[in-house]
Amino acid sequence: MQSNQPIGIFDSGVGGLSIFKCITEQLPNEKLIYIADSLHAPYGDKSDEEIIARVNIIADQLINQDCKALVIACNTATVIAIDQLRKRLSIPIIGVEPAIKPAVIKSKNKRVGILTTQATAKNQRFLDLVEKYKNNSQVYIQPCPGLVELIESNQLHSTTFDNLLKNYLELITDKKIDTLVLGCTHYPFFSDKLKDFLSIDIAIMETALPVTEQLKRQLIQHELMNQTTELTQTSKGQPQYQFFSSQANNALSNVMSALLNKSINLFPFAD
Repeated sequence: MQSNQPIGIFDSGVGGLSIFKCITEQLPNEKLIYIADSLHAPYGDKSDEEIIARVNIIADQLINQDCKALVIACNTATVIAIDQLRKRLSIPIIGVEPAIKPAVIKSKNKRVGILTTQATAKNQRFLDLVEKYKNNSQVYIQPCPGLVELIESNQLHSTTFDNLLKNYLELITDKKIDTLVLGCTHYPFFSDKLKDFLSIDIAIMETALPVTEQLKRQLIQHELMNQTTELTQTSKGQPQYQFFSSQANNALSNVMSALLNKSINLFPFAD
């Protein structure tokens, strides 16, 4: 492994771009490859075997592109597939899970809310995680069906999205929470809206920065941090950031460009 090799990041859709964006900000010298497995999204309604199979296919593709580390930017895939992936591969592999433990520590009134997808809200592994870390706090889980779909269809700034979000926030803030966990990688994309809709007394916890910090620690530990100031081209003449999807099309490219606030070139990813 060499420090100038890329980092691979993947998710079932575009939600992992929130983590991608944070990594670009915190580790500006790194080359990144992002894969959205949109053709097989969402992962939440698939069996463990199906998810493990998809994760392994994508991970192998990223390994074939000489990635020095992998980030599983998906809650469901992390919970189900990261352990077996770490047994298969020797490079650093970083996963993502809702920031329940730090939220419980931060909460002053011991009332914590979690916004999740409907699939995550019913996932037993997620519920076990809540039970493990809630300590003496009250933890309220609020499923938010429809938000991910609206983000994926480029309706983040629509009235429909705002009304739906307000409805879910009213339900969770009625519990008198003082700390709110964003339990899906899509959700940091509406953090500005949360600041407008919520009381300033409610702390917002998300996972992009903790994941990035863990990635940084792993890169330092394995002496894989890229120290070069040459950012525009890799040794193979490839751009610093590359984007692939199992369902690449103009609509998805537009969504991803909008979320990152920059024009991107999206290429097809074939199994």
